[in-house]
Amino acid sequence: MLKQFDKKDRHQIQKWIQKRSDTQHPDVTKAVLNILESVKTDGDQALINYTKQFDHVFLTSLEVTSDEINAAYAQVDKAFIDDMEQAKENIIFFHEAQKKQGFELQKENGVYLGQRILPLQRVGVYVPGGRAAYPSSVLMNVLPARIAGVEEIIMVTPPNKDGSIDPYIAAAAKIAGVDRIFKVGGAQAIAALAYGSTSIPKVDKIVGPGNIYVATAKQLVYGKVDIDMIAGPSEILVIADEDANPSFVAADLISQAEHDPMASSILLTPSSSLAKQVIKEVQKQADELPKKEIIYASFQNFGAIMILETIEECIQISNEIAPEHLELMVKDAKQYLHQIQNAGSVFLGYYTCESIGDYFGGTNHVLPTSGTARFYSALNVDNFVKKSSYLYWSEDALKKDGDKIIHIANQEKLQGHANAVKVRLKQS
Repeated sequence: MLKQFDKKDRHQIQKWIQKRSDTQHPDVTKAVLNILESVKTDGDQALINYTKQFDHVFLTSLEVTSDEINAAYAQVDKAFIDDMEQAKENIIFFHEAQKKQGFELQKENGVYLGQRILPLQRVGVYVPGGRAAYPSSVLMNVLPARIAGVEEIIMVTPPNKDGSIDPYIAAAAKIAGVDRIFKVGGAQAIAALAYGSTSIPKVDKIVGPGNIYVATAKQLVYGKVDIDMIAGPSEILVIADEDANPSFVAADLISQAEHDPMASSILLTPSSSLAKQVIKEVQKQADELPKKEIIYASFQNFGAIMILETIEECIQISNEIAPEHLELMVKDAKQYLHQIQNAGSVFLGYYTCESIGDYFGGTNHVLPTSGTARFYSALNVDNFVKKSSYLYWSEDALKKDGDKIIHIANQEKLQGHANAVKVRLKQS
């Protein structure tokens, strides 16, 4: 079950969690390189062949038609559609506030300089299928791009055995405003987005979660296109005080453990009494859930409890771990927010379970994992724009500052740079 760490082992927890993403997979890399090269060379035909090989579906056309999307949408119950529409509103409400404007600055002698914020032209969104088909991820990946002003959003997702796509994924895509959908998954889908094919246009950026083959493909095409991040197994860290409800704490630890045997669930608390009650509650609740085997495996592999002296000490260790999801299940939680330096997303109070952020709250659930919250951010509108600067230097300004520019250029032994200024000064 949940391992109990002593406070002197605080640095071991971070190393222990990091092990989940440190493993190298040379066989996977080799296989993915072959797939990338095949798609780059043979385009649609390679995509059709790989779909037959891996998904056991023979397709004559890769693109999902509007009739297929509407038919899939009609299969989804109206209550789910209504809930997703409300979630969409909440996500838009939060992400609209992230939009930034460019600027222009004026200086003497007519000089001006500024920055433009430009949306990417085309973005590709990878959406897993099968047991990992999460409609909420469609909203989380697509809506920030749409808010940023991306001109075209392409979605790729593996087909079902009958050649259709998951109706809930199709419904989410329709709700979010995806422009085109293609029935292709795996590393081959990443290759198609990066290099383009007859059917699938190449994109500027690829976002969205996937298995180890998808993640490896994203790493390998980075530079040809931009990517969001390399996400590892999910994780939650709960900081709870003596007033926290142990059933709430247990439920939230379980909520991440059910994802994957490699998921990590950690409780830091100054209350030994709470820790004991949480251990009992975890077993009680897990036994009633359909994914109890995965939950127990996750707890056995990467579940932990550490009892500390104070909430402040818990926060110090949390900052070292830099968790994907951090719950502050403490009294007056907001008073501690300024102490949090490293976390993908923070959930404040006894009733703000991480599930709210996953589906409905409005904050993004695409978050950095495995300690990368030290330098990565949650997916946001900025991920879908680029910043371009501009500069105007007048003749009078060049007369004033030209010798300084020449001096710096000559110091760097770039006389051609210096000459570009000199020829202008001679003509003025």
